[in-house]
Amino acid sequence: MALSWNEIKDRAVKFSKEWENDFNEDAEAKSFMDDFFNVFGVPRRRVAGFETRVNKDGGKQGFIDLLWKGTILIEFKSKGKDLDKAHKQATDYFPGLKDNELPKYILVCDFARFRLYDLEETTAIEFELKDFVNNVQLFGFIAGYQKKIYNEQDPANIKAAELMGKLHDRLEEIGYEGHPLEVYLVRLLFCLFAEDTTIFNKQQFQDYIEQRTTEDGSDLAPKLQELFQVLNTSADKRFKNLDEQLSEFPYVNGKLFEEILPMASFDSKMRQALLDCCYLDWSKISPAIFGSMFQSVMNPKERRNLGAHYTSEKNILKLIKPLFLDDLWAEFESVKSNKNKLIEFHKKLGSLTFLDPACGCGNFLIITYRELRNLELEVLKLLIYKHSSVVDGMEFHVGGMIRIDVDQFFGIEYEEFPAKIAEVAMWLIDHQMNMVVSSEFGKYYARLPLKKAATIVHGNALQIEWETIINKNHLSYILGNPPFIGKQLQSESQKADMEKVFENIKSFGTLDYVCAWYIKAAQIIQNTRIKVAFVSTNSIVQGEQVGVLWSILFNKYKIKIHFAHRTFSWSNEAKGNAGVHVIIVGFANYDSNNKRIFEYENIKGEAHEFKASNINSYLVEGKDFALLSRSKPICNVPEMLYGNKIVDGGFYLFTDQEKDDFINKEPLSAKFFKPILSGDEFLNGRNRWILYLVDIDPSEIKKLPLIKERIESVAKYRAASTKLQTRETSKTPTLFAEPRQPKSNFLLIPRTSSENRKYLPLGFYSKDFIVNDSCTALPNATLYHFGIMSSQMHIAWVKYTCGRLESRFRYSNTIVYNNYPWPENPNEKQIKIIEKLAQKVLDIRAEFSDSSLADLYDPFTMPPTLVKAHAELDKAVDLTYRPQPFTNEANRVAYLFDLYEKYTADLFTKEKVKKKGKGK
Repeated sequence: MALSWNEIKDRAVKFSKEWENDFNEDAEAKSFMDDFFNVFGVPRRRVAGFETRVNKDGGKQGFIDLLWKGTILIEFKSKGKDLDKAHKQATDYFPGLKDNELPKYILVCDFARFRLYDLEETTAIEFELKDFVNNVQLFGFIAGYQKKIYNEQDPANIKAAELMGKLHDRLEEIGYEGHPLEVYLVRLLFCLFAEDTTIFNKQQFQDYIEQRTTEDGSDLAPKLQELFQVLNTSADKRFKNLDEQLSEFPYVNGKLFEEILPMASFDSKMRQALLDCCYLDWSKISPAIFGSMFQSVMNPKERRNLGAHYTSEKNILKLIKPLFLDDLWAEFESVKSNKNKLIEFHKKLGSLTFLDPACGCGNFLIITYRELRNLELEVLKLLIYKHSSVVDGMEFHVGGMIRIDVDQFFGIEYEEFPAKIAEVAMWLIDHQMNMVVSSEFGKYYARLPLKKAATIVHGNALQIEWETIINKNHLSYILGNPPFIGKQLQSESQKADMEKVFENIKSFGTLDYVCAWYIKAAQIIQNTRIKVAFVSTNSIVQGEQVGVLWSILFNKYKIKIHFAHRTFSWSNEAKGNAGVHVIIVGFANYDSNNKRIFEYENIKGEAHEFKASNINSYLVEGKDFALLSRSKPICNVPEMLYGNKIVDGGFYLFTDQEKDDFINKEPLSAKFFKPILSGDEFLNGRNRWILYLVDIDPSEIKKLPLIKERIESVAKYRAASTKLQTRETSKTPTLFAEPRQPKSNFLLIPRTSSENRKYLPLGFYSKDFIVNDSCTALPNATLYHFGIMSSQMHIAWVKYTCGRLESRFRYSNTIVYNNYPWPENPNEKQIKIIEKLAQKVLDIRAEFSDSSLADLYDPFTMPPTLVKAHAELDKAVDLTYRPQPFTNEANRVAYLFDLYEKYTADLFTKEKVKKKGKGK
């Protein structure tokens, strides 16, 4: 009686393991082949002879390494030798064989690689010794199984997702949609994966479709329905007269096939699309990657950039390594030589629990599971090989030694389809890891039927109480990549979510959607040892959001940041994927003496890590605090103004040519034209003009019909606005919607500037230049103010405290400028030196009158003389802060934060005294 396929797989794993470990150059082909045939329960001596003598062409004699007449010829070579030559040598023996002795197969092998030629089908398949279990059914003929054709497969990747997408679209077109369609596709995904990873027999699902359904696809749906029922039925409860091919499928359970779905409908093209999916190799796919691809397939808008939405494993590891994995590996290294401690550590691994409250297709949970199983494998190696009482020849059940299982993992996902994918993907990664264990210990192990599952809840994580999913006293880690969504892009339902989470908290309307996950996590981890890490947009540690979010987290929930990745580009390998600028924050409700900051000199490059005594809300070393928005500066410096908000629909704006044409038609209008400065004009040296009608007399308007026409157009434009405040300004169309024009000469600061610039470009202008709201203005500024704000000290402060537009700096008066700690007590000599060096910077800039400020401050085109002038200015500015040099940017920022605390403590004291005086 032939061995079952599960018995053969078990033996195949053992064979690979033993020969992988015991291989040496003197290995005997005879012993190797004896063990090989034993995998199939067939004594080699009974069917095949070694060194069969045969006459070759030309009368020469040769010796075939192994010949099973009429079935297979096997030729061996030393490890690493050319298998093509081995194949030619094998075919050279054919003339000396009788017709009935000619083989149907040729196998060439170098002990590490197998290449099987099917001479009837003219195919060849090559694989390595370690992959023998995945290809063992190619040799089913040895065990007496009926021959099957196993075609070489392409890796399942984006092509697979696209094929599934076509199937999805066609099913949706015929009216099979919604929840049934999503569950149906997830079931098909499981079957495709199962037949390539030993859950099913190889090509079992494909054979069932090809052999049991008609080409027109008319009976495919009922046949699949029948299969799903079989997969959900244990062997002892199946019908006694069940189709033999169906009865060979294993009992899967896990509730994956439990729900009774409406009957679908297929045609020939849909049947072929499913078979095309079968022809791909699903064993090499990463469940973490494919889940997101598969989700994108279901959205035709996203399908054009298929693959852009999955999170790369490299980026996931940036979060999970400092959150828990690094610590676990360090603990493993410390206990691995002590059997009892190692056993306790192994128990600990089996007790850890993980929650991803925005899990999508389960990427973070999947990679976390895989990495834990890899660590457990190292534990098992030591327990079995070094510390265990298991000896050669003694049987042991490796499955019984595995402690980590999918039921340690929990997730919440807003959409049902990715939630279903996540649950199945956890089973898939579990099976892949079981195959790794099988290969290591030479024992085939698969967890079937499925008895445990990850708990993936379909629901709104901001409306659900997380403790209804897992008790916080049993939870170890919270992790994930919640949706970012800035305040302006939030839907009404998302705003309602924010209101629920931030109940009784002011100013939450400025926050990104992701901030709500921080609050929910901070609430559940109170008085626990739970650690949390989230990927987030970098905007939550910049600008005005910091004061709102982190004041709550630090003051109300007593959060301590344990590690942080500063801004980097969160992207993957998908073509055309631009990436998002993000940070990672790891935190808990308790302190740690092992705080780590990961800094990126290049946001697309690698991080360098350094230790910190404390990490503040700007993800730099410093005390826990957050800058608050201020209406006035904390130091004795001029107040900064936002530029004018015009709101004119473009009717008051002109290029040089448009202005000249307008004045030619209406000469008396010339005196109302003034140059306007936006960030673009200032940085790129362009001219633009605006009709400045603040002081225009009504009688003048009547004499200027073209200006009157423009005024009327602006009034109509404002009156049509959806904003009440803008509609009100339609009553005064000659004024800017929000006028803030300096009354004196001023220093201009663009509100948006490239993060690549080493310095912030600034410039002096007369009051006749109109300032647009893309800039800020500092009236009555001196060369001293210009010098300090043009320095490395100031740009370091800007970089860490400003908001961002994508990755560009977003300068503000209320957060950046008003909170900036200027030098404490500069003497007259220091001020004069800075003024002199500031003027030198301006003079050198003037020498390059044909170059824009964007060119002058581009790090690749900045003139050497300007670089030198700024370096001299930097040195002078540094000396006004302290005599010791600043070694790096982080050093500067830490000093500035300390100085800020000193200044604001003084302010707080003064305010208390002032209030007491008023009280009296």
